[in-house]
Amino acid sequence: MDAVRVALLREVLAGTEWIQDTRRFAGSLRAAVGSHGGGLLLVGSATYEPWHLAAHLDDEAAWSGLPELSPTLVRHRVPGGAPTHLGVGLGRLAAAGRGETLLVVAPGQPGAGLLERVHDARRNGATVLALDSGDRDLHALAHDALTALPAPPGGAGGTSHDLDNDNSDLDHDLSPEVGHELDLDTVQHLVSAAAGENNLPAPRRNRRFLDRLARLADELIAGPPPYW
Repeated sequence: MDAVRVALLREVLAGTEWIQDTRRFAGSLRAAVGSHGGGLLLVGSATYEPWHLAAHLDDEAAWSGLPELSPTLVRHRVPGGAPTHLGVGLGRLAAAGRGETLLVVAPGQPGAGLLERVHDARRNGATVLALDSGDRDLHALAHDALTALPAPPGGAGGTSHDLDNDNSDLDHDLSPEVGHELDLDTVQHLVSAAAGENNLPAPRRNRRFLDRLARLADELIAGPPPYW
């Protein structure tokens, strides 16, 4: 999807919450990769590989002058002979840690194996973001999440066959009606386009972190400073 089609889509969606929500989520993505500088990992589910989002984020990274938006696509199955940039398997998530950002895209249930790896990455300090269809377990692990309808069969997410053997642009025709829910592929287009823009809204902050910060401030005001 090119910039003109994204602009037309935004006109169709004007007055809905999708424009604000996708830009907010893109702001969280920008903030995470921009402040931590540890790289962006992009992973899908066992049945859905978000290679099209990877390509769009790579384009946005080049056009916006933000190389940190260019992701490393992490794959559940790496076929023999895959080029280096498409040969990163799930073992990469075991090494994910502080400073890195993990973006999980899952149109259905992510699966216990992926959730376990995401949990380990978060425990090791990685920032976790999720684009999905509302999985409760994945949302519990994510620092920020955006929910959409599952991607349609044969949508822009692609398969490992598409990724390894087909360089064509398979964008589908998108013409949602105002007020209708958007599918995951459409939301990915809006998020990737917004990620390369300037003046994005501030990301949603972790409420528990703010609460802890407020309690710490109260303790410092109420009593003498602690000994270190």
